[in-house]
Amino acid sequence: MKRGLIAATGVAAMLVSVAACGSDSDDNKGSGKDGWKGETLTVWAMDGSTPDGWTKDVTAAFEKKTGAKLKFEVQQWNGIQQKITTALSESNPPDVIELGNTQTPAYAQTEGLADLSDLKKEIGADWTKNLNDSSVFEGKQYAAPWFGVSRVVLYNKKIWDEAGIKELPKTRTEFFKALDTIDKKTDAEPIYMPGQNWYFFDGLTIGTGAELVKKDGDKYVSNLSDPKVGKAMDIYKQYAAFSEAPKDKDEATPQQAEVFAKGKTGAFIGMGWEAATAIKANPKIEKDIGYFTVPGETADKPEGVFLGGSNLAVAEGSDKQELAKEFLRIALSDKFEGQLAKEGGVIPNKESLQSQLKGNPAAEAMAPATVGGTTPLIPEWAAVENTPNPIKTYMTAVLNGKSHEEAAKSVEGELNKRLGQDL
Repeated sequence: MKRGLIAATGVAAMLVSVAACGSDSDDNKGSGKDGWKGETLTVWAMDGSTPDGWTKDVTAAFEKKTGAKLKFEVQQWNGIQQKITTALSESNPPDVIELGNTQTPAYAQTEGLADLSDLKKEIGADWTKNLNDSSVFEGKQYAAPWFGVSRVVLYNKKIWDEAGIKELPKTRTEFFKALDTIDKKTDAEPIYMPGQNWYFFDGLTIGTGAELVKKDGDKYVSNLSDPKVGKAMDIYKQYAAFSEAPKDKDEATPQQAEVFAKGKTGAFIGMGWEAATAIKANPKIEKDIGYFTVPGETADKPEGVFLGGSNLAVAEGSDKQELAKEFLRIALSDKFEGQLAKEGGVIPNKESLQSQLKGNPAAEAMAPATVGGTTPLIPEWAAVENTPNPIKTYMTAVLNGKSHEEAAKSVEGELNKRLGQDL
């Protein structure tokens, strides 16, 4: 499933408050097949999120149960923040909207999303907590977790065989040992790790228990100088030491999968769908690609990872909120969550459904990511990741020789400014 860096963009466009306009229409008074007959429910879904089989089957189930029509309108990630912000402020918004998980708090703050707390009590008792956290804002459920995605290790089996590595690493130390073996016994670059792979670094901070922001009175400020952030950056430096990638570029410049496709790189850390990018660039490499979960400090717990993904929300301004909730009951049911996981290769919203990922090696490697987390789930985070991302600047500074403390101090002013501080 090609999703790009799903839910990984900032939400700078959400500087305009959305006062969602409720409708005076009585269209929502009916319920059940007879009451909804003739209605059309509009769902905005992002490109790549709705596999063909899933879409067909969900549509059939919804229309059979409700008597209403279901209309999916596919959206592109590029520019979606402003488009959703505008749509939520209008009197006739789409009824159901897919939101990137890290974007959800900013939309919730605008009062443009309906409160789904009752639906959570009804169908969400066993939703995976780390997937559901981004749907909650100020104690209320403003969306429902749909699916998750995370990074895994994609490796070149041919190079690892050439290095004589017989078993996949189960710990971070074993992983570094494998990379060192590749470095000494082959001509390959052990791993491609550019200096600004920010989402991998964010995962490392999750693993060390670091908090990137902290509360100062009633505002959030940078916590980048936290020693736990420095510990995460030390781990990142160990990976980067095995790489020849630029220190001032991210994983998209150049596309790391295309670098890997040349067959001279032992591994990279990315999304499972990036294998398709590599195969497109060099079809011959398909047989050599393998996957495993990013190993953590100990074998019993994988590395902290950024847990991306999407939520489904109902527009506060929709006059079909009850019909929209009926769609969520169907789409989020075990049947269709399991189908989405199997067909799309994504993490379902319940751990009990992860058996649907068996047979998909990239998805199986990704499944343990439910121990992961996200960027800070506060609306103020929206502008932080806009280019140039100050945390990327910090990362490059450390890799170029600055201490953690010096590098953090050099960008904290900009980070605080983006968090809304009057500096």
